Amino acid sequence: MRFTSVLALGALVSTSLWAGPLPAPVTDADFPEFDAELVLLGRDLFFDPILSGNQNIACATCHHPTLGTSDAMSLSIGEGGAGLGTKRAVDASNKPHARIPRNAPALFNLGAKEFGVMFHDGRTEIDAKAMYGIRMPEGRTLERPVPSALAAQNILPILSPDEMAGQPGENPVADAIAADRILGPNGAWNMLAKRVQSVPEYSRRFTALDRESLHITDIGAALAAYISVEFRATQSPFDQFLAGTADLPREAEAGMELFYGKARCSTCHAGAFQTDHDFYAIGLPQLGPGKNAHSPYADTGRGMVTGVPADRYRFRTPTLRNVALTAPYGHNGAYASLEGMVRHHLDALTGLTTYDRSDAVLTDGLEVADFEALDDQDEMIRIAAAIEIVDVALSDAEVAQIMAFLNALTDEISPAHALGAPAALPSGLPLDPS
Repeated sequence: MRFTSVLALGALVSTSLWAGPLPAPVTDADFPEFDAELVLLGRDLFFDPILSGNQNIACATCHHPTLGTSDAMSLSIGEGGAGLGTKRAVDASNKPHARIPRNAPALFNLGAKEFGVMFHDGRTEIDAKAMYGIRMPEGRTLERPVPSALAAQNILPILSPDEMAGQPGENPVADAIAADRILGPNGAWNMLAKRVQSVPEYSRRFTALDRESLHITDIGAALAAYISVEFRATQSPFDQFLAGTADLPREAEAGMELFYGKARCSTCHAGAFQTDHDFYAIGLPQLGPGKNAHSPYADTGRGMVTGVPADRYRFRTPTLRNVALTAPYGHNGAYASLEGMVRHHLDALTGLTTYDRSDAVLTDGLEVADFEALDDQDEMIRIAAAIEIVDVALSDAEVAQIMAFLNALTDEISPAHALGAPAALPSGLPLDPS
């Protein structure tokens, strides 16, 4: 069945197994507009290690454009590592205390207006009852308004000792965080803002944008502007199909029918960006340090944020745009391949109980136990009991068709990252090698 216009969708829906209509094409109206200089400021800050406690890690270290805006690892090494992606190694003179407990999420389309939930557990999200309309983790309440949940999210990784801040005794920012001094004039956020403002070029450029007294929320907003513009991915074959300007390849079209029908993928991966922004327990094999819920290696996801028992082991539905570029997959990167992640959805319990630990992409050199949760029978039972997705029976040929559709969500323009990295940083600090 071939067609080139979304005007034909009504007839298709009535004669197929589709669960519902396709989303409308994405347009410029789905994204905010930004001052060009703010975008460029955000670009420089994104690549600048100045925002880390020891000034040795940038946002780009774990979200590099050449690595699908992530880092190609199941669980990242932040402070105490050197290099990018699979080449990132442990610094023997300053070994990390732990891996980052969750996979570094991709950044594609996070600047779209509909994205109001951030992090795998949604601990930052739009909430009319919260200070300035955005709920933040305890002790990290916003001091000033920000334009989006993305801007608010951007100022949190810089407070994590294992991600960017460093450990107590290594730098004043880390010491402030350890003492729980985050807010106010003597807090970690203000220390970092003053550090940025002390760089003449940053100070001049922010002043030109009427931000003479620089605040950490201004930095978060600049980063959000860059991420929104640079990592917009809305020119995929699927987008062209929705706009009526091109057909999908036959295999991808068959996969689309499965995605929106028999396979029930769109039950959660709904909308223009293939996410309903909700949370589900899908029984992913747990690895790494977790988030210290009822054990030092468990991760109960959304349940740790809400305190609601039904939310335990639930994680946010990720967008699938450019998903073929963002391996490994899952909140902890448990699956190295996209097909492995797809097949887990077909029978989550089997995926959990027969997980091949070699599928995890982890940096060597850390003296940590990565699979304690999988060795804990009680924890495995808890993860299994929380599974709420329904098994789906698909043939290998149908899985291949879904894979073809997922590949049709790739925007070939975005990986070229039009702006790219700056030639040099205003701080004078070195760029991570690309």
